[in-house]
Amino acid sequence: MHRPPTAEAEIAEELAVVRPALLPRYAAELPGARAAVLTRLWRALAHEPLPWLTGRLPGAYSLALRLADGRTLYGPPADPYATSAYVTAVRLGRERYDDPARLMTALGVEHADAFTAELAHSVASLALSRADADHPKEWPEQDWKWEQRVVDGHPFHPNCRSRPGFSVADQLAYGPEHGPVVELGTVPVPADGCLVSGDWPAELRSGDRLLVPVHPWQAAHVLARPHDAWRPARPLMSLRTLALPGGPHVKTALSARLTSSVRDISAYSVRAAAALSALADELAGRSGGLLHITRTLGAVTARSPDLAALLREAPEVYAGPGERVLPVAALATTSLPDSPGWLAEFTRLALTVGLRLLDLGVALEAHGQNLLVVLSADGTPVRLVYRDLADIRISPARLARHGITPPSLTGRLITDDELMLRRKLFGSLVAGALAGTAGSGPALGSALAAAVPRLPDTSDLAALRRGPLPAKALTLMRLSPGTPGDQWTSLPNPLVLERGPSDQ
Repeated sequence: MHRPPTAEAEIAEELAVVRPALLPRYAAELPGARAAVLTRLWRALAHEPLPWLTGRLPGAYSLALRLADGRTLYGPPADPYATSAYVTAVRLGRERYDDPARLMTALGVEHADAFTAELAHSVASLALSRADADHPKEWPEQDWKWEQRVVDGHPFHPNCRSRPGFSVADQLAYGPEHGPVVELGTVPVPADGCLVSGDWPAELRSGDRLLVPVHPWQAAHVLARPHDAWRPARPLMSLRTLALPGGPHVKTALSARLTSSVRDISAYSVRAAAALSALADELAGRSGGLLHITRTLGAVTARSPDLAALLREAPEVYAGPGERVLPVAALATTSLPDSPGWLAEFTRLALTVGLRLLDLGVALEAHGQNLLVVLSADGTPVRLVYRDLADIRISPARLARHGITPPSLTGRLITDDELMLRRKLFGSLVAGALAGTAGSGPALGSALAAAVPRLPDTSDLAALRRGPLPAKALTLMRLSPGTPGDQWTSLPNPLVLERGPSDQ
């Protein structure tokens, strides 16, 4: 029987045409890429409340997962905070699986077809990214060069490098880890048909029309309409946000599925941009000089999430002489987190800022992409920079208690629910940015144990200390097409050595 080509073979075939010299390195990277994605998938199987898993039996040297159909899946003990690819294979019954897509096919669970295809693409795309990564060991001077160093994508998502709809040529042309220059374009739109927030610059105006920056992939595959050349830019970690030389960052609408979500820019985000930027200024002013929040300079949508853009300050404007600003996700490409003392100090800084803002009334989505750290010349973490306010949570009641006028917003950003606020911060900062920097549960636990006693004792800190830690159930969300919004799981808190309900 003829079998369709695998994602690995498809990428190899395309690579043979567009970059044949990269084929040997691509082939050599495939086993490591399978292990990296399988490790992320095993984390989900071990810790997320997946309805077709009925029991987890941890042992000293293994973990057994009971399936609803009576089969058993065996693998190593699962560290939910590990970033190394320590799972090279698992066993379903007597069959050994080293390929995450083959494993999902064998599991045969509901709604898994699309997720399985994305797992296969994540492996092949990750191998391609690693094959083309050749970044110098010296610390970069430009902020966009730091972003290129984050080759593996999301540290815990099985679809860490999934870019369905992107050919090999697209990935080489637009993926930041490949070091490209992307030629942004503009689409002219009648001004009276646009929603604008903030100041839209004269450079992007032409008579009674506004010029909306567009990503070339979006222009070719989604808009299917002509666009004018504008300016070259460097893609950042999010792929759709790019750095203009000497200027701001441009967040474009790029309606492609990256990791879990189809990315676009909603009218809600554009409408909220100016109010959020004003709130950010006040919050940064109350951080004791420990936090900067990049301002949204202007935002526009042509009444379509597929044709919209935001202009945002570049984080490097907040670096002083001799300082560097880099995304927290890029810290793992340095030797800094190897020092327990450095990791504890960084953890204290991040929690001080995150908990202070939470007490004021704003829960940041402080994962390793949105959160940046300012390092002194000797590598000491001195301040934080936060970017992209599109998915924070705001508590009007908490803001009011501190004499801050809540922004005149409604909708998904606004909540006084303490559980939702804490999930947003702890899930992104502790189970995300800090865990990804530490690289393992023991390292994260040690850093938290050193940092927490030096923090102001608030009810939010008490909730963090009690555990378990919330984290987005990324695989459950992808396998639940009928359930909108975030879904959550509980991870064992390395600070208190407790285990959450999903681990019982």
